[in-house]
Amino acid sequence: MAIVYSAEHRVFKLDTASTSYLLQVGPENYLLHLYYGAKVSDADLGYLSYTVYHSSHYPRVRMETPPEPFFSKGVHRMEYSCNGCGDFRGSALSILRSTGTADTDIQYVSHKIYAGKPEIEGQPATYAGETEATTLEILCRDSVSGAEVTLFYTVFENYGAMTRHVVVRNASAEPMDIQRVMSACVDFHDANDMDFIHLYGNWGRERAFERTPLIHGIQGAVSKRGCSSHMQNPFIALCSRNATEETGDVYGFNFVYTGNFSATAEMDSDGGARVLVGINPEGFLWHLDPGERFVAPEVVMVYSGEGLGGMSRTFHRLYRNNLCRGPWKNRKRPILINNWEATYFKFDEEKLYDIAKTASELGIEMLVMDDGWFGSRDTARSGLGDWFVNENKLKGGLGKLVERVNALGMKFGIWFEPEMVSEDSDLFRAHPDWALQTPNRRMSIARYQYVLDMSRADVRDYLFDCIKKVMDNANIAYIKWDFNRSLSEVGSALLAPNRQQEVFHRYVLGLYELLERILTAYPDLLLEGCASGGGRFDPAWLYYAPQFWTSDDTDAIERLDIQYGTSLCYPASAMGAHVSACPNHQVKRTTPLQTRGAVAMAGTFGYELDLTKLTDAEKDVVRQQCADYHQYYDVIHNGDLYRLISPWKDRTRCAWMFVSADKSEALVTYAVMRSEVYQRYYVRLAGLDPNRRYRNEQTGQILSGDTLMNAGICIPEVLRDFDSRVFHLTAID
Repeated sequence: MAIVYSAEHRVFKLDTASTSYLLQVGPENYLLHLYYGAKVSDADLGYLSYTVYHSSHYPRVRMETPPEPFFSKGVHRMEYSCNGCGDFRGSALSILRSTGTADTDIQYVSHKIYAGKPEIEGQPATYAGETEATTLEILCRDSVSGAEVTLFYTVFENYGAMTRHVVVRNASAEPMDIQRVMSACVDFHDANDMDFIHLYGNWGRERAFERTPLIHGIQGAVSKRGCSSHMQNPFIALCSRNATEETGDVYGFNFVYTGNFSATAEMDSDGGARVLVGINPEGFLWHLDPGERFVAPEVVMVYSGEGLGGMSRTFHRLYRNNLCRGPWKNRKRPILINNWEATYFKFDEEKLYDIAKTASELGIEMLVMDDGWFGSRDTARSGLGDWFVNENKLKGGLGKLVERVNALGMKFGIWFEPEMVSEDSDLFRAHPDWALQTPNRRMSIARYQYVLDMSRADVRDYLFDCIKKVMDNANIAYIKWDFNRSLSEVGSALLAPNRQQEVFHRYVLGLYELLERILTAYPDLLLEGCASGGGRFDPAWLYYAPQFWTSDDTDAIERLDIQYGTSLCYPASAMGAHVSACPNHQVKRTTPLQTRGAVAMAGTFGYELDLTKLTDAEKDVVRQQCADYHQYYDVIHNGDLYRLISPWKDRTRCAWMFVSADKSEALVTYAVMRSEVYQRYYVRLAGLDPNRRYRNEQTGQILSGDTLMNAGICIPEVLRDFDSRVFHLTAID
């Protein structure tokens, strides 16, 4: 069984195909962390908790009959740390009691082990059937405050992955407030030779890879913007100092949440380390009356003994199979043309139809009408919230345009930004209280818009009704759901003062409720997330939208960095990637159309330009790219990714490949960022069957898998800046 409990040693052992995780009910029923890493056979690992360290600076637990020479919560590796009772490292849980004190102390009470995985009420999470996963629930209690804390662990037996979340219940007769509640706490015994990895960035350069030595003190990635943000992603990893793409120990942590988060690693003075992942406690306080519960979001944890690549491939498989859902989880996504960079706000129905007609002739399958179709929306200054069709721009209405596009054999998609409201809008003039705001404080404005209070049911009802009216009056196959500013002055007109610090989280729960409601009403809808590009690219969104717009920066060379970093945790099938016009709208760089297509092909493929302005030769390239998309779709969207040459390594070139599950097919992409005088490059491949022979369909060369992986392929051509090559390999035996 994947999870077993040894009553003799009071040890829980959680196993996947490649990993083990062990914890123990220790002295005075405190939970101790024993081990996390490559799979081990033994369960009696209690010796790992032994310590002879003693200092008067570390309070000891007072015990009737101490089972070992020394026990202190400030020194031992704790399974779920609490605040104020002797553990001075970062706390996973802090509860403010009715006495005004925040001392929290939980001890083991009981446990349950069962097949399958429970849903997390009202929140996105991975899912599994009874044969795919096993779950452990551990009930703990603070005997003084009356708080009951249930720790959930689910192991996915076919992956090196497990998930964690926490439920806190007020089982006392007095109210209490949760100051902080982390969804996962993991203590490492020895972190002296480990590195810390996170993905940082900004608008237009999201998820840049950064790896630094783990040092004493706290390192982390956090957001308090109300979204997971461009600046940090809710992903961190610890890895052995010698870990590479395909070798070494890597521990990845990803938070299934689209709001404020905190993911930190704290190295203490004796070389141990604690990882804490959960809701950012800054700006958070959750009130619990007697009998009420708080359900914390989920954390996905992946251990890999096969380097960063092994970790990434586990995340990718898990998310494709056990997080994404609905008909578009496995259905081939249509190639789309989005009109934004082609027209911005300046379009009418004839311009859109001309783009669609040209697109249909080239093999593109869906037209997406972006911002500017509603209200008085001719610039970014007005109209958000007024979700009714502007028939001065779309004469005859939306339904007529959609019918014309459908008659071309194309689907139709549409852009919404439901969570925002323009100051210059009928909605804001009628309901100014619907925007987030705090008493007597001037509201900050960004991009000429405010943020609607998604914690309010009346706001969500209005938005659902608006979206439903549009959907019911036209054959809409796809929605691009945008979010273009961070949250500020986060208060709700409907909540009491002692509940105002709940608004950040209530906002996220309200968003989830609205998304679920829309997808229930329109189960065949393809939803794509967007947040000024990739500002909310997190696993929570993948539960509702199987793809997310990776970045507003569509330059192919910039996208090498962005997509490479994103791939550390998220699959290619989730990354919105388009071919855009040149010179590029963001960085003004000109790159070959061939390279723009090769880079965009490593995601959910589409176009972001005015197709009517292409030359006949360029249209021929687009036709070939659309054909390539269909030919290579399965290996890209369902295959395993191997990162071969990092764009951050020497800033001259980049390479990656996808390999089918049965290793019968591979697609290799090589791109030049900056050409050099001497060019004779060899690229070692990965992931192939060493005992099979492969034909390079572009060159005709036939080589064995072991030769391709050990000696590599040669790029003999002189490639200039921004050139690329794509090689398709097929097994011939």
